[in-house]
Amino acid sequence: MDLDALRRMAGVRARLGLPRTPARAVEREVPGEEIAPGLRYLEQSFAWPEAPEVFDLTFARLTQAHRGQLMHFDTETTGLAGGTGTRAFMIGVADWRDDRLRVRQLYMTTMAAETSMLRTFAGWVDDDTVLVSYNGKSYDAPLLATRFRLARITNPLVGLVHVDLLHPMRRRYRQVWENCRMQTAERHLLRIVREDDLPGSEAPRAWLDYLRGGSSTDLVRVAAHNLQDVRSLSALLVEAHGWAALDMASSPPGNEISTPARAG
Repeated sequence: MDLDALRRMAGVRARLGLPRTPARAVEREVPGEEIAPGLRYLEQSFAWPEAPEVFDLTFARLTQAHRGQLMHFDTETTGLAGGTGTRAFMIGVADWRDDRLRVRQLYMTTMAAETSMLRTFAGWVDDDTVLVSYNGKSYDAPLLATRFRLARITNPLVGLVHVDLLHPMRRRYRQVWENCRMQTAERHLLRIVREDDLPGSEAPRAWLDYLRGGSSTDLVRVAAHNLQDVRSLSALLVEAHGWAALDMASSPPGNEISTPARAG
């Protein structure tokens, strides 16, 4: 059908007084409080009475850490390949406060909010913080290091002890499970099966669609995915607490981390 035919059809509808099909409203609302231009903040709290006061980390070839030192973190990024062009547009952090798990999330609704997000996140990190992640040593931490460097902000993660749960999971279960992805560990150890979860691979598209004026629906789902990631990190650490290390004989001595020193 050519353009003239379409115009004639539109004219017929107008002459007959038929209503035009209304354009569907695009949902643009996003959760959280705007704490800086283009930067949103969400905070939630969950009962978590079973978290021990002191965590036995021999499963990670370390000794122990107090519950208050632990910072579980995960990022959602604009790409999965890394590199200087990839940035984190969302950072989720979970920590324990008394018998509750606090989850804080930062995410950008404009490109210009990155510096504010990095500075806010840096303010959450202390000298004795112990990082907990899933593949964060290879992906999240290096990516954030790049973004801090490009923003000319001191990287607060330098020198901190980092417990990456992917590696002990692989040592313990690589001959047992089909793979050692985080959601596989969730399913086997936590009996969690995610429903209506937006895969992490869809996060870049969801965020860029929103920046281009699209719906916020999938961006909200990214926030829900990130929330579940950091909650599961916390639960997996509780599960791993007390594991006997499989090869402690090869662990270097003197890895007490109750008061870790930062690198220069």
